[in-house]
Amino acid sequence: MHYQWYPGHMTKARRQMQEDIKLVDVVLELLDARVPLASKNPDIDELAKGKAKVILLNKSDLADDKITVRFQKFYEQQGAFVCCVNSKGGMGVKKVMETVRDACREKIERDRARGMINRPIRAMIVGIPNVGKSTFINSFAGKACAKTGNRPGVTKGKQWIRLNKELELLDTPGILWPKFENQRIGLHLAMIGSINEDLLDQNELAIQLLEYITTNYPGSVTERYQLEECSDGEEMLRQIAEKRACKKKGGELDLEKMAGSVVDDFRGGRLGKVTLEVPEEESGL
Repeated sequence: MHYQWYPGHMTKARRQMQEDIKLVDVVLELLDARVPLASKNPDIDELAKGKAKVILLNKSDLADDKITVRFQKFYEQQGAFVCCVNSKGGMGVKKVMETVRDACREKIERDRARGMINRPIRAMIVGIPNVGKSTFINSFAGKACAKTGNRPGVTKGKQWIRLNKELELLDTPGILWPKFENQRIGLHLAMIGSINEDLLDQNELAIQLLEYITTNYPGSVTERYQLEECSDGEEMLRQIAEKRACKKKGGELDLEKMAGSVVDDFRGGRLGKVTLEVPEEESGL
């Protein structure tokens, strides 16, 4: 299946981001820790040239811990400041402010030299759809979240979120990019739910997931679904549907419904802590 999704509103959002990025000191980019390569929008690097950069490996509670550590080092070697976070549970969120300070140390020192001691850091938060930006903002801000409204030098009508006395945050819509370099990227984005579900073949996603997890995380699938050992994804999907008595009227197995449940199990972490990529490897599944 060919994976691609770039609705018109994303073009408008990208243009707006291009204007807004001039107003910020640092860019916070959320990546999905299960697919830190596929969830990294190459347009962001182009737009954020010359800006301090913080990468947040979000949903790290769902990812393979050892591989997440490797990705943290991978992006640090590229010059980014990196935090591993679980926005939903709050893990790692408290470290983000410290990391932002580190990323903006030169800017803070310049401000102090000019006597601008209390000027807050302005940050833009970016990421692909369904990477968890809203959850992160709510977790990061807590009850202190308040819109600061129009600010001097800010485009009319633009709303900033005052997270604390040190940081103002400008949120952006989740955007993809016009063309995926290879279909491995599209497949991985489909697996984590960043592409319109109506465009996807759930059976194909489930089969590929089952085969990948069985190969790379032996025992996870068989333990979850109480299956016999098997390496064929299509056969595993059939076995799971049989075990769960997932059938249509008339007794035929409802493989599409079962496939959707398998994909949901992966997204919810019920198949274990799984990462679909490694930093040294650009090849796909």
